[in-house]
Amino acid sequence: MAMTKRGFIKVLGGGAILAAGGAWAVPRLDAMPEEAIAGWKGPSAGERDVRRRALSWAMLAPNPHNMQPWLVDLREPEIVTLHLDRTRLLPQTDPFARQIIIGHGAFLELLSIAALAEGYRAEIAPYPAGTEDDKPVARIRFVRDATLKADPLFAQIPKRRTTKIAFDGRPPSAEHLAALRAACDMPVTFAVEPARVEALRKLAISGSELEMSIPRTHKESIDVVRVGSAEIARHRDGISLTGPMMWALRQTGVMTPENAMTPGTMAFNGGRDYALKGYASAAGFGWFSSEGNARPTQIAAGRAYARLNLKATELGVAMQPHSQTLQEYPEMAALFAEMRRQTATAEGRTLQMFFRVGYAGQAGPSPRRPLDAIVMKA
Repeated sequence: MAMTKRGFIKVLGGGAILAAGGAWAVPRLDAMPEEAIAGWKGPSAGERDVRRRALSWAMLAPNPHNMQPWLVDLREPEIVTLHLDRTRLLPQTDPFARQIIIGHGAFLELLSIAALAEGYRAEIAPYPAGTEDDKPVARIRFVRDATLKADPLFAQIPKRRTTKIAFDGRPPSAEHLAALRAACDMPVTFAVEPARVEALRKLAISGSELEMSIPRTHKESIDVVRVGSAEIARHRDGISLTGPMMWALRQTGVMTPENAMTPGTMAFNGGRDYALKGYASAAGFGWFSSEGNARPTQIAAGRAYARLNLKATELGVAMQPHSQTLQEYPEMAALFAEMRRQTATAEGRTLQMFFRVGYAGQAGPSPRRPLDAIVMKA
């Protein structure tokens, strides 16, 4: 059923959705299902295995499209062997899995911080058997050490968010930027000057629009959009859209994967507007690069970003990564090169992370699968 945005809102205002001769009362709340975000409360009280307790926190790490592409083998005592779940890659937009591996680095940093809070040192060996994607990403030994002190950033793990909502327009303060620089394990650069922010904002918007204009790259996102509480509860991953408006759009046939893929439809335009609204509100950007781009370096970049994000949480600073113009498929090459130029990324260095930074209201947590979903079976 075709419906204009104005007509749809008018119908919503009547308290019901009318379509195809039927009627549905609009739910007062189509909230994020509790079971989908239960992981943010941490491990269960009865969990005795320190590895599983630490892994429960590690699963809250930021990762591309919330794919949660982690598998762990716990069959060896005191050891966690981390693997790449190759069924959860993003081959169209992340063809070399660089961003996915950065997500593994973030996972390992949260795992290390959580182990430390339990009095254990997590001895992490990245790629112990080689860097092929069918080899383990890391082997982690848990070593009891009574001399260790907890990392103060541990308290921020359940509070950490990727802030997808609009920022309030204030640039981050000089004091906060200094604290963020000190917390990052890689040199990080920030831009808050209005002219430079505007140039970077336009570039980020161009990257997002380009990705949406290419059917195969746009479809990769649409395939993991979860609309409404029932769908979110069923998958507990991907890009979540919930609330009465989303429920109504789905019920009336406005929000479908086909419509979301079709330029000019309300679903497509709404998705574009939602994505670009965040960039329009950005008053600051940050980024960091690395020497080279080997898999262990990507792991280190993920660990650095995780610490930066946790410190931002402690400070009350909002962050959201922008991935599009850092993606390495052919159509993005020109914007990718312009992003390197705008960020003054030197030859031989890899721009690993680019993100908007500022202040915003409280964003809700993203869904997480249960721990047992990533534990490899015997």
